[in-house]
Amino acid sequence: MGAILVLYSLIEGMLGPVPVLPILHETIRNVYFHVPMWFAMIIMFVVNAVYSIRYLGKGREKDDIFALEAANVGIFMGALGMVTGMLWANYTWGEPWSNDPKQNSAAIAMLVYLAYFVLRGSMDDDQKRAKISAVYSVFAFPVMIVLVFILPRLTDSLHPGNGGNPGFNSYDMDNEMRKVFYPAVLGWILMGLWITQIRYRLRVISNKHLEKIMN
Repeated sequence: MGAILVLYSLIEGMLGPVPVLPILHETIRNVYFHVPMWFAMIIMFVVNAVYSIRYLGKGREKDDIFALEAANVGIFMGALGMVTGMLWANYTWGEPWSNDPKQNSAAIAMLVYLAYFVLRGSMDDDQKRAKISAVYSVFAFPVMIVLVFILPRLTDSLHPGNGGNPGFNSYDMDNEMRKVFYPAVLGWILMGLWITQIRYRLRVISNKHLEKIMN
């Protein structure tokens, strides 16, 4: 279902009608890709936080593994969102990185989660690594929310919906665009969850194979 929805949004996103707008012009099509990728990133970090809490409550290794893989996919989706955002900014703002508060906050949020992997890689003991990483994830998620959703709204920003700028729903996105945008959001989220499950299963199989070798 995720693959079908993403394919639909790719085709309609490139070929479907869009409003004729100043400055944005045809680049408004990037709303079908840039924004859904960020939604997918956020959902993956939600999953990371939920499974980290589950690990702290029950101590099950599989919860730690799922939290790890959700963070991996979240970083991947975030990187896609950042690249598509830079391409969009290059055409609409004149440069790929303009030190916009939303750009800077998003970059810091990505660094917060990259530090999660550095933290995991710095410890050899499996249980200690899992427990400390889970605690870190629980605190990292609200920090990410503040950086991405709250701080940019408190200052001037070029992003729609931030710093006093109206959001896309207010003046740009018509009903035809919504028919593509919402399926794109759902499609990218489902793809993120699917990739996370695949990576989780591969990690579990790899760990079992390693245990057999060690024994």
